[in-house]
Amino acid sequence: MNKPKIIAYLKPTCGWSQGVRAILRKYDLPFEDRDIINDPLQRQEMIEKTGQMLSPCVEINGRMLPDVSGDEVESYLLAEGLVVPSDRVPDAPTNQACAHEAPAVSPLVFRR
Repeated sequence: MNKPKIIAYLKPTCGWSQGVRAILRKYDLPFEDRDIINDPLQRQEMIEKTGQMLSPCVEINGRMLPDVSGDEVESYLLAEGLVVPSDRVPDAPTNQACAHEAPAVSPLVFRR
C-alpha cells in the first residue's frame, strides 16, 4: 500500500495537534509537521488553504481536512482506504483540547 502524502499544520503542544500526531504514528505514516505557532509563514499558508484560522489542519494527498481531531483523521484514512484497521493503541489522547482551551473545572457544592 502506498503511503499518502501528508502535510499537517499543527501547534507544538496543543492536545488536538498531539492527537493528530499520535494517529499518524499509530499507522507509521510519514508527514510534514508544520509549526503554525513559531512559523508565521506556515500559519499563513494554512489560512490561505483552508479559509479559516482553526487548527489542526491536515492535507492528505491534496485533500484538506480543516480543524480536525486525531479521531477524525483516523476515520478519514480508514474511509478512504489509505490505512487498514489497527488494534495498536495511540501513544497520546486523540481528541483532547489544548490545556489553555479546556473548560475550567469547578467543584460541586451541595447545600442543604
